[in-house]
This record gives sequence, structure tokens and C-alpha cells, in this order.
Amino acid sequence: MASKKELAALAVAKERLVREGELYRLSTLRSKHEVINALQPQAMLHGAVDQAIGALQARLGHFIGAGGGLSGINFKTALPLLMTAASWMGRRRKLWKPALAVGVLVAAGVTWLVRRKPSDQA
Repeated sequence: MASKKELAALAVAKERLVREGELYRLSTLRSKHEVINALQPQAMLHGAVDQAIGALQARLGHFIGAGGGLSGINFKTALPLLMTAASWMGRRRKLWKPALAVGVLVAAGVTWLVRRKPSDQA
């Protein structure tokens, strides 16, 4: 038969295993809920927006970065507004051509401003 010390050690080991099992079940449940949340359309949209913003910042870092021309814009706020405007314009088909012309002019203006050399004023 086992002594009292051995029984106490077994009880402690059993309690530790039970707590580890509880922790494992809780971590599994948390992971399951994180996956369920990540598969929601709203969360997927936020993930796609984050990816698009990251790609923009990687490609246009010198514009967006510190001191760049677009550094003051919060793209996570501006992108839904742009999507709303595009949706509104999509319902009014006559606005696409003028909006495209304005977009081309703005892009040309921004390109000119970026490529223009700063004047040497002391």
C-alpha cells in the first residue's frame, strides 16, 4: 500500500493535471471563438482594409510616411467614405465620367507637386 506522502504527492499531481486540463479547455474555447469572430463579414472586411492599407503604405511609403504629403490622412476612416461615395456615384451613372476626369486631374496635380523641386529660398 502507498504511504501518506505518496498519496499526497499523487493528489497534488492529480490536481495539477486537472488544472492543466481546465486551462487547455479554456484556451481551446477561446481559439474557437476567435476563429468564429474572424470569419464574420465585418471582421473580414476590416482585415481586407488593413491589408490594402498596408500594401499602400509599402508602395507609397514616401508619400504616406512621416513628413510625406499624405501623412495626415487616416486611411481607415477615409476608405469607407470613399467606398460610400463610389457607391453613390455608381447609382448615378452620369457622374462617372466627370468624376474620372477630376480624378485624373488630381492625380496629375499630385504627380506634378511631388516631382517639382523645392525652390531654394533662404
